[in-house]
Amino acid sequence: MEALLTAAFLTALLAGAVAAGVPLLLAGLGEQMSEKAGVLNIGIEGMMLMGAYLGFLVAFESGNGALGFVAGMAGGMAVAFVMAILCVGLALNQIVIGIGLTLGVEGLTALLHHFQFSTTYPRLPAAWRMPVPGLVELPVIGPALFDRHPLVYLAFLLVPLLAWLYRRTALGLTLRAAGEKPAALDVAGIDVATVRFLAVLFTGAMAGLGGAFMANVAAGIFIPFMTGGAGFIGIVLAMLARGRPAWVLIGAVVFGGALSLTTALQVAGLNVPTDLIQMLPFAAVMAVLVLYGRKARLPAALGLPYVRGAR
Repeated sequence: MEALLTAAFLTALLAGAVAAGVPLLLAGLGEQMSEKAGVLNIGIEGMMLMGAYLGFLVAFESGNGALGFVAGMAGGMAVAFVMAILCVGLALNQIVIGIGLTLGVEGLTALLHHFQFSTTYPRLPAAWRMPVPGLVELPVIGPALFDRHPLVYLAFLLVPLLAWLYRRTALGLTLRAAGEKPAALDVAGIDVATVRFLAVLFTGAMAGLGGAFMANVAAGIFIPFMTGGAGFIGIVLAMLARGRPAWVLIGAVVFGGALSLTTALQVAGLNVPTDLIQMLPFAAVMAVLVLYGRKARLPAALGLPYVRGAR
């Protein structure tokens, strides 16, 4: 027990929670906007994976980490564009299309990786860190929270920014109307399809950015299927957050901590089966769903395609 209370263990746990939680946070915030607009974006796992692959590929080939993040966002948006065309434009089943896109992207990225990197498995150099003067000297939380890649700070800043957007702006009201009463929004002269289309693209951008962070910063390497269900955890976070970005942040830190527990226990010198630790995030998801799933407040028109004039 004493090994679990050392500064080294707590720092490793918190640092790992941030590294694993940022992709979940970005994916969850993106999914939250899509759900507010009425689109259940099951394909977010595929968007993250495409962002991870393209983000790593561009960063490796160009040597420019910023370009890698841009490419990751573009990759996620490309998958989201297909999702939007099929589900918003053609009003096809959102769950079926999302699962199909995820499976397709998993196969495509695994195949491309096999031909490009299967014999070399190249790695990126250590990601650039931006320490915050003064705060980085704090014990435990200083190195874990205030000596990170700039994208970590940006991800945390998105939480209050999106909270303000949803509560204080006309755009936030428009998004809620698209998910709650799309017919009323249509009567008001705002095109529901356009609102939903843009929300899905935003989701793709955030998921792709989260995937690129996972490959380029957290791991430094791309491996097929490396998202490992992170996109689905992002969906759970968005559903349970009741439209509040701050709750997505809390959930991302909790699940990120569960994902990072293996490394922290190794730092503490404890020999715990890896399979048991890797099971914890998904066990935590099921426990949270059992405890709080019934209290989740989802938009009334979530998952339902809107066709003008249809009843």
